[in-house]
Amino acid sequence: MPPKDGGDGIQIFLRVRPSKKPSGYVAVDSADDRMLNFHVPKSEDLYVNNTRTDYKYKFNGILKDDCGQEEVFDKVGAQAVENALDGFNSTIFAYGQTGSGKTFTITGGSERYVDRGIIPRAISMIFSEFAKNTDVQYSCFISYLEIYNEKGYDLLDSDHETSKLEDLKKVMMLEDEDGNYHLKNLSMHPVASEEDALNCLFLGDTNRAISETDMNQASSRSHCIFTLSIEARKQGSDTVTRSKLNLVDLAGSERVHKTSTTGQTLREAQYINTSLFYLEMVIVALHEKSKNGRSHIPYRNSMMTGVLRDSLGGNCKTVMVATISPDQVHTDESISTCNFAQRVALIKNVAQRNEDLDPALLIRRLKAELAQLREEVKFLKGEAGEGYDLSDEQRSELEKLCRVYVDDRNPTAALNIGTMTLVKIRDVHAIFKNLVLEAREEGGGAVDVDLDKQVVALKNSLQQRDNEIAILVNMVKQGKKIPGTPGTASRGVAEAKEGARGGGGGGRSEQKDVQVISAANNKERIMQQLSEKTIGGGGLCKSK
Repeated sequence: MPPKDGGDGIQIFLRVRPSKKPSGYVAVDSADDRMLNFHVPKSEDLYVNNTRTDYKYKFNGILKDDCGQEEVFDKVGAQAVENALDGFNSTIFAYGQTGSGKTFTITGGSERYVDRGIIPRAISMIFSEFAKNTDVQYSCFISYLEIYNEKGYDLLDSDHETSKLEDLKKVMMLEDEDGNYHLKNLSMHPVASEEDALNCLFLGDTNRAISETDMNQASSRSHCIFTLSIEARKQGSDTVTRSKLNLVDLAGSERVHKTSTTGQTLREAQYINTSLFYLEMVIVALHEKSKNGRSHIPYRNSMMTGVLRDSLGGNCKTVMVATISPDQVHTDESISTCNFAQRVALIKNVAQRNEDLDPALLIRRLKAELAQLREEVKFLKGEAGEGYDLSDEQRSELEKLCRVYVDDRNPTAALNIGTMTLVKIRDVHAIFKNLVLEAREEGGGAVDVDLDKQVVALKNSLQQRDNEIAILVNMVKQGKKIPGTPGTASRGVAEAKEGARGGGGGGRSEQKDVQVISAANNKERIMQQLSEKTIGGGGLCKSK
């Protein structure tokens, strides 16, 4: 059954590893780029299911073999990071057979910068968002858990370099009365920058257990969970949002006859396959819960399923990246991985925004309000009196408080001057007046000077227009020639008389009238500008 878009279902993406010799059995559907088709011919050498040759699987997205790391993060990781910054728990986990590209997807390659995986890119995006949202105070903590042979270890433990794996403190899972799991002996490291977070990632990857097999030269022999815990507090708010971003690299399932493992490596493979089997049991149980109302989910069967409890059917937005290899020899494992992904897609999570009241912030704000109200009551009752004149040191401290209050962008900020007296109130008024005058001298004074110059220029222009209008009116009355029109003064007089009798000289008279009206309009426009300048500049003046 294909996964459905939207809702609280787990998002499923499929990534195909590049191959030098692809089998040709795997192809993306030409009509739907989210549909993957398998066409497996019947063969004695390749046994999958000889009664069936065609398989179709639908995903939320398919990352083809030519898909780069940046595109993978944009499609898979960016939304999970945004969810975590919004206060929702988020998880990305990679699942697939050994050597199919899970670690490369989650952590990335070390040879080229462009090969960075989801974890370093998520770290970069998180601290970039921290820098953009200046009105929010963020805190970030990192933990790195390794589950090796069903035992938990802290990859950021400083004793890793000096002690054997068996001598390190084991991370243990504890369950409280409400059914929540807690990890004992797992350290949380505060990080203040992208560099600090990447150092934690590098340290953890250095301590991780890997081995060489026939299918993978650097095969991960453990499940690893890199967790970023984020706390966000908005200025002036009593609430705090807490979220976790879990980035999980599961060890790959192995066919022992293909990997040719023996001894310690074989023992590791047994633990890996067992834990993945328990993971599939949880997936099946969650599907039965939604379908038939099953009550018990076997999270306690393994440490990995216990740690991923919230990510699978809990308070979390989860994304799964299924990785496959298109080689012919791995066709059966690729189909098995796709079948598992389809079952995971049926799980429904109930993700909620983790927002709580911060007791420390609430208590601090209420104490400040109580102290301020008490001072106001004393002042209203007259108990504080007028007070004594402040010393230079006290006045300097009061000015400092006023400046901090003015510079604070928080709209709910309050000015706390201690005991309220008439003397203090008068000094505060004087301080605020000085601050306003200082601001005018620094920036406002130049503006006032420019406005004054503009007003003077408009007044001069207005006076000039008045003079021009008066001259034009007199010339019209006397029948004289108006500058800019052809003809002599006598012709102008004759034309004026002819126009008065209603003759053909009306055009000349109309041209004179237009010039007079145009000058009057110019005067009206200048007076309007003058009014706007004088009123906008904060003063009122009348122009005659």
